[in-house]
Amino acid sequence: MASQFELNWEIDQLSSGLLIKDFLKKEEISRTALTDIKFKGGSILVNDKEVNVRYKLHTGDGLKVIFPPEIPSEGMKGEDIPLSILYEDEFILVVNKPAKMNTIPSREHPEGSLANALVGYYNHTGIQATSHIVTRLDRDTSGIVLIAKHRHVHHLFSQMQQQGKVRRTYEAFAGGLLEKDNGTIKEPIGRREESIIEREVRIDGQYACTHYQVIQRYATFTHLELRLETGRTHQIRVHMSFLGHPLLGDDLYGGDTSFISRQALHCKKIQFLHPFTKEEMTFLASLPEDMNSILKADQLE
Repeated sequence: MASQFELNWEIDQLSSGLLIKDFLKKEEISRTALTDIKFKGGSILVNDKEVNVRYKLHTGDGLKVIFPPEIPSEGMKGEDIPLSILYEDEFILVVNKPAKMNTIPSREHPEGSLANALVGYYNHTGIQATSHIVTRLDRDTSGIVLIAKHRHVHHLFSQMQQQGKVRRTYEAFAGGLLEKDNGTIKEPIGRREESIIEREVRIDGQYACTHYQVIQRYATFTHLELRLETGRTHQIRVHMSFLGHPLLGDDLYGGDTSFISRQALHCKKIQFLHPFTKEEMTFLASLPEDMNSILKADQLE
């Protein structure tokens, strides 16, 4: 039997006298989560005795909140797909996603996604959770993905993302030679009217901001490091195409496909403050072989 997700606190003097509902609000547990705890199989205990949210806390009390079990939707089938795990604890997973893998299932690719792999992994390891992917990547973008092991953890990361506290850095190969060594692209992005998938820079789009730094210029392309301030769909791909330097392999936005069969884009670094330990965490993933081989070939010429 898989155990349910729980949080524990020892009440200090500063929190003494608070009602549990006020303490939990301070700990950023949402009203929706409290309703689920009450009605969907969770519980709140003080010193191992069940109480309600109107209990007044005292110094030294041991408060435990047990969340209701999470059940994956019937449409989310667990699959036995190997995961490249960079880090794992009771709250989070950090994985290195290969290219050609959807983050979540789609109509065209209902199986084989990272979400399917996660549900399969949880089934094998006895984790009572469904898939909570914090930082999604396009199917053909490789690199680091941050995953929350519970919806409350996902809720905390969503707040951090809105505050710009989950920072991602990418590497990419852009066609042609960029003149400037670094720059910032602030252009709004919206859906192209005649397409379900494609995005474009448009005046009525959402604010989007991308910072870039040239790593090295090669004969026909530029190796870049990019950092996002916003997380719009296809943001880097759209912004680089707008500059006239679409990513190599990105046939959707006009990139040269003679080097590589997918957009040459890789999430190489993620940084964030752990929502529970408050530790500053940084994870790195080096370039995958298909991108590395382009650099090796160019250097041999």
